[in-house]
Amino acid sequence: MPVNFKTFVTAAICSLSLSLTLPVHTAMASDNDYSTIVKAFEAQKDTRHKLKNFKAAKKELFWIYKRFDSPSTFYCSCPITLLDNRFGPADLKSCGYKVRKNAQRAQRIEAEHIMPAYNFGRQLPCWREGGRKNCKKDAKFNRMESDLHNLAPAIGEVNGDRSNFRFVDEIVKSSKNNVATYGSCPMQVEFKGKRASPPEHTHGMIARAYLYMAHKYGIKLNDNEKRMMYRWNNDNAPTALEIKRNELIKKAQGNDNPFISNYTQLK
Repeated sequence: MPVNFKTFVTAAICSLSLSLTLPVHTAMASDNDYSTIVKAFEAQKDTRHKLKNFKAAKKELFWIYKRFDSPSTFYCSCPITLLDNRFGPADLKSCGYKVRKNAQRAQRIEAEHIMPAYNFGRQLPCWREGGRKNCKKDAKFNRMESDLHNLAPAIGEVNGDRSNFRFVDEIVKSSKNNVATYGSCPMQVEFKGKRASPPEHTHGMIARAYLYMAHKYGIKLNDNEKRMMYRWNNDNAPTALEIKRNELIKKAQGNDNPFISNYTQLK
């Protein structure tokens, strides 16, 4: 049967247009929507949180990363030395890390709260009455502080510099701001503006940690923060490493992160 050339060209253009406009992660996200995530949270609401406190969580974080073939630090991707039962010093030379100020703390691997303790703690009465120290006996605070889905091993100096600063996409250096950098590590911290710009490869995991904490514990995100986290989530699907980490945390803690297990594009 002869093919109408005009019909053929029109069909080809439509096909090409469709292929160019489909989201990058469509195949991964098509089976889920936000209602699936909500149902997943509902299903785990009575799950017992197995970790007693932050100290217990830090120990468990070590054993989780011991299961990885080549564990590395969050943000800077520096190889982690694993001792018998704790994190050893970071291999700063191999990743091109340059100490900003605190060489001793830079050698240390610390458990970084991706969403800072200040963000989730300040919404509790115990924090308003006496800060973080006063919340140590608060059951909800202990669950939030020890939640492994919000913890990652980071270079101590970076953890300290980032403090409770808000995340932003980028920080443009100028004579008016003091921006800390760390050699080849693509992390930036601006002390005056209390902002931190994390490497792009961490955006997805950061977003899903923030969204998890907000949904799990009723923590409020402002509109700008929420939009950025949605965008970071949509632009960066969970990696194989993040998925494995999620599964290991579920075994250790008792629950998974539905924003990873039921990954979807968010609107």
